[in-house]
Amino acid sequence: MRISVKTIIGLSLLSGLAFTYPALAEGDADKGKKVFAKCTACHTVEEAKNRVGPHLVNILDRKTASIEDFKYSPAMTKAGEEGMVWDEATLTSYLTAPKQFMPGNKMAFAGLKKTEDISNLIAYIRSKSAQ
Repeated sequence: MRISVKTIIGLSLLSGLAFTYPALAEGDADKGKKVFAKCTACHTVEEAKNRVGPHLVNILDRKTASIEDFKYSPAMTKAGEEGMVWDEATLTSYLTAPKQFMPGNKMAFAGLKKTEDISNLIAYIRSKSAQ
């Protein structure tokens, strides 16, 4: 049986995600609050009120581009129409490099480079959703 290079690369990427994903769930919400300070000019997680960007209240497991009174980019709208949901994996990919993950989105933020910052941020967002 021959295994293609594409199969090996795909399996390598999947196995890497398998080891990364549990770590994301273990972020520190207190540290994530500090990371979220970078987001507060455009987003809120405290109340369902849009700013320059849409509010992030209950964003986890929410369909992309689903806040009715916010004008999303065509790229974000299309992702929502295609069924994309904000979960830990999609948020992690998006927050790492928003323009690479979704070319054409309006967010002017370059991304977070530290995996720990992203997992902490997601833990903070999750803690606010649980309230």
